[in-house]
Amino acid sequence: MPVKVRDGLPAVTALGRENIFVMTDRRADTQDIRPLRVAILNLMPTKEATETQLLRLLSNTPLQVEVFLLRTGSHESKNTDQGHLDSFYITFHDVLRQHLRFDAMVITGAPVEKLDYDDVDYWNELTDIMSWADKNVYSTMYICWAALAGLNFHYGIQKYVLDRKIVGVFPHKVLDRRHPLVRCFDDIFYAPHSRYGTVKREDVINQTGLRVLAESDEAGVYLMCSLDGRQVYVTGHCEYDRDTLLREYTRDTAKGITDAFPCNYFPDDDPAREPMMLWRGHSSLLWSNWLNYLVYQNTPYNLSELK
Repeated sequence: MPVKVRDGLPAVTALGRENIFVMTDRRADTQDIRPLRVAILNLMPTKEATETQLLRLLSNTPLQVEVFLLRTGSHESKNTDQGHLDSFYITFHDVLRQHLRFDAMVITGAPVEKLDYDDVDYWNELTDIMSWADKNVYSTMYICWAALAGLNFHYGIQKYVLDRKIVGVFPHKVLDRRHPLVRCFDDIFYAPHSRYGTVKREDVINQTGLRVLAESDEAGVYLMCSLDGRQVYVTGHCEYDRDTLLREYTRDTAKGITDAFPCNYFPDDDPAREPMMLWRGHSSLLWSNWLNYLVYQNTPYNLSELK
């Protein structure tokens, strides 16, 4: 089944070239079905690229998904056209004013790992959103920096800033095969990472309300879930395109950053060669497992019944 989005969203054209079925409002309104309502709080500076990446993953399911794009009202985006934001995004204020609730929410990463949380200009708004989501969203997926922020907000787990960036495509192992999020996963799977922040494994393990489902020897804990399945934390970027780490490496190199060479990414570590795509299958499986087993099978049909 398709993802339902606003008419005119540029990601529709990009995904259409990949033969991915995305349905616009006009056609979806003629169908008698209650789609899953999924909000994407997009904190990434490259918002249009992130939209395409996440919509690709949301589309890989037999469930119909209605997507709402959210942005923070307390932060002015410098990398996305204001017309695009005005046309396709709503703010948290709009969510509250319209009394919206969602089956699921995705909170993306952001390139602010080196900042203390209180120094992020939208931190107060983000904590309001995370607190609101606990009672108004059935299951929330936190990605990369948002995963660190969510672990800190909900469990008091400290973030540590690293001297060198964790960047590359790393092997991960499944720790709890009985959990539905990792159903049908291979014993070893790959996922990209790109961050300066991390959490300590022992800090997560010591939290009785969390389960660690997968980790990497090089990149640390990767996939965590609350016991009730309503919070999912992913420290990597399984949504990344084949060339996303290449574009980040090129950008960082131009800025004189010398610790940004991605591990296990370029064949023979040669940046002139096209990177291998090693994580697409795992990414699709993780998201379809999340939407099916943790969201669709558990969320109330009437979202006013959320608690």
